[in-house]
Amino acid sequence: MERNECHSATHEYPHPFICQVKLTRAQRIRGIILGSILFPLRITLTALIFIIMWPFARLRLAGLSEEERSQPIKGWRQWLLHPILWSLSRAAFMTLGFLWIRVKGRRADLKEAPVLVVAPHSSFLDMLVLCPTQLATVVSRSENASLPVIGALLEFNQAVLVSRKDPESRKKAVTQVTERLTSDGYWPQMLMFAEGTTTNGSALIKFKPGAFLAGVPVQPVLLCYPNKLNTVRWSYKGTTWLEALWHTTSQFYTNSTVEFLPVYKPSLEEKNNPNLYADNVQKLMAKALGVPATDYVMAGRVPVNQLGGLSFPLESPARETLSLLHRNGLGAHEVEAALDRMLDRCQSGAQGSKASAEELASILGLTDRPTAVTICDLYSKHEIVDLRQIYLTVAALSGSVSFKSLLHTGFTLFDREGRGSLSAEELADLMGALLGFPQRHTAELYTQASIQGRLTEENLMRVLTTHPTYQRVVNEYMQPMEAGSQLANRKAVNNNGNMHNGNGSLYKNKKFE
Repeated sequence: MERNECHSATHEYPHPFICQVKLTRAQRIRGIILGSILFPLRITLTALIFIIMWPFARLRLAGLSEEERSQPIKGWRQWLLHPILWSLSRAAFMTLGFLWIRVKGRRADLKEAPVLVVAPHSSFLDMLVLCPTQLATVVSRSENASLPVIGALLEFNQAVLVSRKDPESRKKAVTQVTERLTSDGYWPQMLMFAEGTTTNGSALIKFKPGAFLAGVPVQPVLLCYPNKLNTVRWSYKGTTWLEALWHTTSQFYTNSTVEFLPVYKPSLEEKNNPNLYADNVQKLMAKALGVPATDYVMAGRVPVNQLGGLSFPLESPARETLSLLHRNGLGAHEVEAALDRMLDRCQSGAQGSKASAEELASILGLTDRPTAVTICDLYSKHEIVDLRQIYLTVAALSGSVSFKSLLHTGFTLFDREGRGSLSAEELADLMGALLGFPQRHTAELYTQASIQGRLTEENLMRVLTTHPTYQRVVNEYMQPMEAGSQLANRKAVNNNGNMHNGNGSLYKNKKFE
């Protein structure tokens, strides 16, 4: 049987963003034989159906003014063209192998629930959920509107388009969605994938608040693929979308189940707090699925966990850095010496803390430049990296210094003017360096740790080591790795998925002094 090998992210929850399909030899041979016949046949037939759909999709809005296009489509364009597009959509998914879509529960009508919240989000093939929901209106990336046929179908659907890179586009999309959901039945029912990105289904990641901003009732919808061979899923790493499509179309058929749960009506508190509303619906759906509800999100194409406003990469750059250094022959003493050189460089007023890949290779004592480039890529999008970030994360993980000493060093490095206190921006930079990921929501920590507008090292240390939330941050994400375990842990994670915290390592108890 095929397995989706999902790597663990913490001692509590599995890693939802990595899914590696594993096939036995017999399954692989069977897939090659069937795939060589079914894949081209099914893709060709599906493409033909999409081509047939294109003129009908264009016809729906043809000849309408911009003002008319901004209103719900009524009349013959609705009662004639909608059933045609629905039938062709269902035919397309049948051609791909989704011969049956099992529907459980009852879909709420528009008055009961203006929006359907779907999870888990597995792949682009999840669009089959539009068939049992009568082509409900969706939210899509604005870039998709320029794709052949897909753009016409989004136009037909009167989808809300949003550019994730443009803040104004996001604001406009929120306004549009809110107006539609509160139109009292004027606009058709909407459908949203609340997770906002695809996962391997082993856990539900944090729901985006978009579907909950209007404070209207929602109907949770579970979308599952109960097959012996789970070929549909693809995510951040592992199986690609093309491999998922090949494996799926190589099967004789693929089962799918759409389950409509009872309508969820928000309380007054949830109406006033969309994030609370989203979290409660997420927990309800996770319980129905039998999987954990997590605070994992995809931030800037990097999977992270969130706690107390802080974000932690599920794949620690420091752990990977240590593994790379060990593979290049650097032992504990060499790593410690390299960290000392790095700290000297950071404290040097002349050279500063920024370094190129060549300079980093020299500081680390590496003869292999590609390794230095790889380390730079772990911390920066460019080949110029902030050495303070590498030093603080690697020193914390290696256990070469105590946490108190590490915080003192970090505080000094980011106290640019030597005032003995940090600004809100400097605190965000410091926490980003300590955690190996940019921090944009440190206002709560700054409020907790500052007294009369001054955030001193002593107060920051007190909050990080005594406040329940931030103490957990220190204990789980700033702990040293057990001596000699770097390579062993890396192998264990890759083969067995056993990771004991967010840094992906096994840790000893932290010493604060």
